[in-house]
Amino acid sequence: MKLALSNGSRVCIVGGGPAGSLAALHLLRFAADAGLSLDVQIFEPRNFSRRGPAGCNGCAGILSSRLLAGLDELGVGLPPTVIRSYIRAYEVHLDGEALPIEAPNPASEIVSVYRGGGPRLASAEGGSSFDGFLLAEACARGAHHIPLRVRQVSWEGRPLVHAGSEEIPADLVVLATGVNARPPLSPRFGYRPPRTAAMAQDEVERPRDWPNDVVRAYFQEPRGLMFGALIPKGEHLNISLLGRGLTADAVRDFLEAHGLGRSFPSIERSLCGCTPRIAVRPARGYFGDRWVAVGDAAVTRLYKDGIGSAFVTARAAMQAAVDHGIGKRDFRRYYAPACRAISRDNLSGRWLFGLWSRALANPEIVRAWKAALREESREKARPLAHTRILWGMLTGEEPYEALLRLLLAPGSIASLWRGYRGNGHG
Repeated sequence: MKLALSNGSRVCIVGGGPAGSLAALHLLRFAADAGLSLDVQIFEPRNFSRRGPAGCNGCAGILSSRLLAGLDELGVGLPPTVIRSYIRAYEVHLDGEALPIEAPNPASEIVSVYRGGGPRLASAEGGSSFDGFLLAEACARGAHHIPLRVRQVSWEGRPLVHAGSEEIPADLVVLATGVNARPPLSPRFGYRPPRTAAMAQDEVERPRDWPNDVVRAYFQEPRGLMFGALIPKGEHLNISLLGRGLTADAVRDFLEAHGLGRSFPSIERSLCGCTPRIAVRPARGYFGDRWVAVGDAAVTRLYKDGIGSAFVTARAAMQAAVDHGIGKRDFRRYYAPACRAISRDNLSGRWLFGLWSRALANPEIVRAWKAALREESREKARPLAHTRILWGMLTGEEPYEALLRLLLAPGSIASLWRGYRGNGHG
């Protein structure tokens, strides 16, 4: 018997962050196009207007231009109260030198947001929550917010959602819990969560002379750091660190290693520290009869633009559910290809970040690369290969596969060679 949604079908979405709200928004749109009336329930116990970890999803909170374009297609334009900063450029700090990296495409628009109500100890008003805004949009279009935590999803011939003292039978369950909460699916579903890595984050007051439209990126120190970023968010700066073996004092070690505490005394006051997990490998068994995982709970882009991946997976899963069916075979045929495409692109991302880490360990390559960037900044008419590569790695604006091809292109290698020779070699 074909498993499919019909008028009155109940869809329970477990998790009301971006993946859950985007799943609801896409589902309601596709259902309306198909003439279906669905009962869409989003289970989310958190109040996103609360400050600190209680209302936050532990994310740097940068939205790519690709995501913003997708939201516009859904008719979900961000109100000014949600946007904290418009990001114009990145500034890469290496060996005591600051290298400006501006968007290769002037039309590119990147913004920073609060996922919750702002830093826990902030004195200024935090502004509106991005997650709260998306959840409200989903509810305005017909979804129902159920402010309960889902304890378990069991199987009784179909999914049965256990929340509070209630047991709610569902025609379809959408798992959108991310990777920082225990997935409530019973073992019967066969779901295995993604492998994760830890980040270290904090929020500090933004000094008055610190630009509100530039993200500063740092590398190399402390030991094990892959990259660190200082992201402006109105009155505050978000500090996000990713690396291996980062200790509980990683943020303080990072500030001291780069002399930021001395340069900006106000930056030493921690307003809201956390160590969230990020997915670095896809989940296994992320769909089946009458259930499907989306966002980080299924697969996400390596290191960057996780909310953009949530948009892509939520759209693909909900379109498969409405247009084709809610059986395991339907999701395998019409949803899994979108997830595999993200996983394949992440392989190129691993190569890119691996090459980048090796390059940082070689002073000669670093000097050649900086010379290539300076050459591009002087000659704007030339293809901005290395600028585009670094911008894409830092922002998630382009597929990793395209960036890796660009890095290995003859023109990119030639500019590195010119930089190497210009430093007194050859």
